[in-house]
Amino acid sequence: MKKIILFNLFILSGMEMFAQNFYDRATVQTIEIFFGFTNWDSQLDAATSTDTYIIADSVRINGITFDSVGVKYKGNSSYNPNNNKNPLHLELDHIIGSQDYEGYTDVKLQNGYSDPSMIREVLSYSILEQYMDCPKANFSNVYINGTLRGLYSNAESINKKFNGDHYFMSNESFFKCNPVGGAGPGSTSNPDLKYISMDSSAYFNGYELKSTYGWNRLVDLINTLNNDVTNIESKLDVDRALWMLAFNNVLVNLDSYSGAFRQNYYLSWDLNARFVPTIWDLNMCFGGFPGGTGSGAYTATTLDPMSNSTSTNHPLIVKMMANPLYKRMYMAHVRTIVQEIFTSQAYLTTANTLRATIDASVQADPYKFYTYTQFQNSLSTDIAGGGPPGSSIPGLQNLMGARSTYFSTNSNYILVAPSISSFGASNNTPAFGESIYITTTCSNESTVYLGYRLNHQLKFNRVQMFDDGTHGDGAAGDHIYGFPISLSGALFEYYIYAENSNAGLFSPQRAEHEYHSLAISIPFCNIGDVLINEIVASNTSSAYDSNGENDDWVELFNTTSSAIDLSGMYLSDDPINLMKWSFPIGTSIPANGYLMVWCDNDMGQTGLHTNFKLSSLGENLIFSNGATIYDQVLFGVQTADIAYARCPNGGLFSFATPTPNTTNNCEAAVAEIDEPLNIRAYPIPATDFIKFVSSEEEQLQLKIMDIQGRSMLNRILTSGEVEISISDWSNGVYYASIEKPNGKKVTITLMKN
Repeated sequence: MKKIILFNLFILSGMEMFAQNFYDRATVQTIEIFFGFTNWDSQLDAATSTDTYIIADSVRINGITFDSVGVKYKGNSSYNPNNNKNPLHLELDHIIGSQDYEGYTDVKLQNGYSDPSMIREVLSYSILEQYMDCPKANFSNVYINGTLRGLYSNAESINKKFNGDHYFMSNESFFKCNPVGGAGPGSTSNPDLKYISMDSSAYFNGYELKSTYGWNRLVDLINTLNNDVTNIESKLDVDRALWMLAFNNVLVNLDSYSGAFRQNYYLSWDLNARFVPTIWDLNMCFGGFPGGTGSGAYTATTLDPMSNSTSTNHPLIVKMMANPLYKRMYMAHVRTIVQEIFTSQAYLTTANTLRATIDASVQADPYKFYTYTQFQNSLSTDIAGGGPPGSSIPGLQNLMGARSTYFSTNSNYILVAPSISSFGASNNTPAFGESIYITTTCSNESTVYLGYRLNHQLKFNRVQMFDDGTHGDGAAGDHIYGFPISLSGALFEYYIYAENSNAGLFSPQRAEHEYHSLAISIPFCNIGDVLINEIVASNTSSAYDSNGENDDWVELFNTTSSAIDLSGMYLSDDPINLMKWSFPIGTSIPANGYLMVWCDNDMGQTGLHTNFKLSSLGENLIFSNGATIYDQVLFGVQTADIAYARCPNGGLFSFATPTPNTTNNCEAAVAEIDEPLNIRAYPIPATDFIKFVSSEEEQLQLKIMDIQGRSMLNRILTSGEVEISISDWSNGVYYASIEKPNGKKVTITLMKN
């Protein structure tokens, strides 16, 4: 019989645990691109006509090298074949599919065109992230063939990973809302959400489909917006759209849906079967876009919040502003941004911090579009030149100081909203299944709403609250409002919205992006009661789901003699986001029994299907209650139709023939498979100690290092369990290297809280 060699690499990517490092705004990244030819610029220019990549021999990011990386120029007005510094898109996995940096496969680099401050994009995203999901962004120094090309802003790509992280669906309908071929004066194909017909081909030139399907959904959204707007909340995340419009207006971000070309946003299908808008491309924010609003002349400092509310080309704005509820919510968002960011001048603190971070890099940039003196003066001085002919780029402080003054007298802005003086629950420590009242005390209100959800991944339900004395609200007419809630979920997140005929107010003011929460007491199982028992991350024939698909799967095992309710429990492949997928309320696992979950990102199918897939190259799988890890498995490279399973049930992991929903039996595979190192570490994360359990007969060499490579521990492990104190270690990630005398080793990523 042919022997199967399996390399069990037990790698939990420490980089994924620190994904924010690549977008740390306090650090300028270093990106080096190496081509094996000298005419790389002309090749990149030539490739722009077909929007194709040329292949760099390698790319090095902060010292880590990637082979055969796809590189292309990107951008519309920011790209010019005569530029010495063009925007870049790097695709690390273009040739080698397993390559990523800290979990990111795409790197988007903006060249600072039309921005003497050099911080517009990064500053804008730092503001936007406080109100809606958006890309992370910071700065990178970029070198090509050893020569500095300059300082770039580095913004996270909006792609499947982004959608999965934020909207819990990574392989669903997904549109880049930019005209195919680029926008410009006289363009007849803009992603303006105007209704043309029910024929999806009528929209092909205005929107770019980034997924395998979705045109019918887009047409349905557009038809509903224009012709059946009362049902728009079933097709669109309206709150996210209102935040987008508020942000665009306050920050005079007109290279957007709110401007002349109605572009630069994405529409992503989320877990709630609706589209969610995401803003992108903010390098011309703060009045840097010369194209205007598309509705005649305007002045950036006095751009009215009702701009384009009667436009024939902006149906999203027109329909939102025509709805009194949406208009009041929109203006509440406008007030929040103005007051929190600009009236307070909080943005100046961030701006000056960013300027200090990049100051030396700006000075060293050989191809910057503006002088260093213009960079220094860009907060307080309007800068001419360097962008479109005849344009003047507003100084950030000049613009936003004038905007704050303008809003203080704007008729829609100064309308008086209600106040919300208190809110809470009738029981602050409720149990699962209990019914409670949420109450709030308001003044100057006419109507009060409660937005709530019982699962973090689901949309908020908005219901009207009552001041009638029968909803836990005290006496009728006392301005105390109440609403009953049955806690049939794993958690309770909520916000209050109060309005009168003029204006509205949210609590918290950043709702729905932020919210109040209430802990629900759920009778979780004990640690060890339910274990991850078997994993198949490369399934071609071991099992089939209800749709006849052979997808990745995991089997859980109940080690107890009683059935266990898994309500409130989660599976995740991301240690930063333990609540990635929740077990549906009422899911149970029988006594001494099994439960199969399909890890296939097909949540619309019948049965238990997660919103993530497993990697056959190895990764991490975590079973938790959203805060505490109950079981965690780090597995390496997988072979098709070979399970990584506990043998016997609940024991140590080994490779085995798959046995879904039945007793694991590793005997059939023992003769065929080289055993991995039988060692594990727990708990992860740990607080005061960590235990290593080895069933290896030989002595093992254990070395633990921190993320800077400094040695924390070097000792011998013998068979059995060893407890190591880590109470005096700093919180963070550590790497344990465990090696046999023959050189075979595993690496386990540890984490201390």
